[in-house]
Amino acid sequence: MSLRKKVALDELEFIGHPNVLATHKTTLEITTEDYLTPRGDCIIGINASKSLADLNERVKSDIRLGYYVYLVIQVGNYSQVIIGKGSPSLSLDDKVRMIIRKSTYTSSSTLMIMANSSARNIDRRIVETLRRGNVGKAFILTSEYPLKDVEALRELVNGLSVDNIS
Repeated sequence: MSLRKKVALDELEFIGHPNVLATHKTTLEITTEDYLTPRGDCIIGINASKSLADLNERVKSDIRLGYYVYLVIQVGNYSQVIIGKGSPSLSLDDKVRMIIRKSTYTSSSTLMIMANSSARNIDRRIVETLRRGNVGKAFILTSEYPLKDVEALRELVNGLSVDNIS
């Protein structure tokens, strides 16, 4: 069975900011807001092109079914894969914030729970590139079965796009 039939994908762009610290121990956030204060130590990107509410319905449905969720962050020549889980208790309707959580806490702004990384675990080269105000991309992949990081990245490299997901 083809991996393409088991995954759903969405993507968004965001911009870094000089106040990106990425030091929070349990969460990571991307926001549609256009500012960032030093207190936002979990935020890695602002001015996101999409919020949770804007994600395609297939991705949101898979997340609510408790599928595996992969957030692939790509900034310049660097990328990182964060793996977590969806949950039936996720409403995915926040219009501003998209939060990745290491815990099982859920709110309207939670994209995934039980993530393997938080802001603090983001590759420091990515953080430094974002601090210079560079554009980043985030790809959100869902899969009923766990994928290895390399498989998730391979799907992206092989041209899997929102347009060819059924």
